[in-house]
Amino acid sequence: MTSTVLKACHWSLCVETSPQDGDSAASSQFRFPHKAFWVILSASLLLVIVALGLTGHLGLSRPHSQPSQIVRITVPDQTGVLINQSAVVDQQNDLVTFCVTSPANQTSTVLFDIKHGLICYKPVDQQSCFLRKMERSDYDNVHSLLHESARKNHFQLSGNETQRQTEFLGVLAASQVDVSTLEEPLQALCQDRSIHWTKRADGPGKQRLVYFCIDICFPSNICVSVCFYYLPE
Repeated sequence: MTSTVLKACHWSLCVETSPQDGDSAASSQFRFPHKAFWVILSASLLLVIVALGLTGHLGLSRPHSQPSQIVRITVPDQTGVLINQSAVVDQQNDLVTFCVTSPANQTSTVLFDIKHGLICYKPVDQQSCFLRKMERSDYDNVHSLLHESARKNHFQLSGNETQRQTEFLGVLAASQVDVSTLEEPLQALCQDRSIHWTKRADGPGKQRLVYFCIDICFPSNICVSVCFYYLPE
């Protein structure tokens, strides 16, 4: 007489037994899944350990954000007297801040916000800040500083090789800017001052006087004298 084959399933594992197997079949039915459980658990723990190890390695190999760097620029003026300027380069936020000291030992600030394409002038002897949009030449000059500052933090410019140019900016007195609409670096720079838009102009004309100028020098041997005057209402 052919014995009936019984199929016992547990944990998605099937074991075929015959009625005459008795207790040995029942014993193997529970032993095998128990062993498979520990194998699966060990493999899972191994995968977790490998994953944590890879994550830690990637975290250590990831470059840290570069802090702001102070760069010094030394250049002789038209009379041969050395002028010292400093610039704070923040490559992570695309910001370059110039600190320009006048012969009277007063320091003005010029902030290049490359990300938003704006230049903000904060003269020491005024109660206002002045904005203008960056142009192609401004991007070229500032990028030379961003790239060169990665190699050194002091630039000695030669007087006979330095190109000098003057830019005139007319202040639009009727276009005061709401400081809350500006980005955080500009707000922090001019938080206690009024802010006005400016635009490039050919010159102040004979009937108007230039009321202040700021000289800025770049590592590309270019010095720019930016002069402001008020436009008519």
